[in-house]
Amino acid sequence: MEKKVLAIVDGNEITMDDFNFFMESLNPQVRAYFTDGDKKKEIIDELIYQELLYLDAIENKLDEDEEFVTVSERTKASLLKTYALGKLLENVSPSEKEIEEFYNANAEHYDVPNSVDASHILVEDENKANELYNKILAGENFEELAKNNSMCPSKNNGGNLGVFHSGQMVREFDEKVFSMKEGEISEPVKTNFGFHIIKLNKIIPSKKHTLSEVRDDVIKEVKRYKEQKIYMNKIRELSQKHNIKVLDIEPEK
Repeated sequence: MEKKVLAIVDGNEITMDDFNFFMESLNPQVRAYFTDGDKKKEIIDELIYQELLYLDAIENKLDEDEEFVTVSERTKASLLKTYALGKLLENVSPSEKEIEEFYNANAEHYDVPNSVDASHILVEDENKANELYNKILAGENFEELAKNNSMCPSKNNGGNLGVFHSGQMVREFDEKVFSMKEGEISEPVKTNFGFHIIKLNKIIPSKKHTLSEVRDDVIKEVKRYKEQKIYMNKIRELSQKHNIKVLDIEPEK
């Protein structure tokens, strides 16, 4: 396939490949800015400017500067190391047997723990908390009381905190809510945030994910494990092949 030439500077071609390479070097937000036709022209202009600087550097033999040569050699070595690692691991692919064995050995890791959907009213004063609790017992609406009295931002949702599992809330709150029954409303519970009146809306039982449901995650884990194993085996092989000497380095004072 013939390469698409976008500009020529003293016989040096600036191609679509150069354009794409430059675009890939930009962060996604900046890249999005240059997606339309008018903005793409700015990229081509920038590539021309860079080519002019390159030609000027060659003319002034900056490529022969000792500092540039040192940086260039280090950069080349770093790129080669990264490339070599990529080549070493490029064909790593878990087998079906490895995927199934890993899942069976780690199935509990993919379980969704028991969780709850709960709401609360948070106030600073214990007397206020008791007053609100008694109003709820007398039949007043929990959500309305939360909207009008709670200090927590959840008051905008009638006090609803959404779904969470054990360990995500402070200890006193956590212990209470996970001991309640659906529909139950607690007496005020004290935490370092204040006093909470908790309403347990729903209990969501723990769930075991099947292999098909978490297959992509399992493949990533097995692939990571295999890559690490291949990498370390290669390092051991190379360590036997090459002479390595680690020197003590005095810390700078």
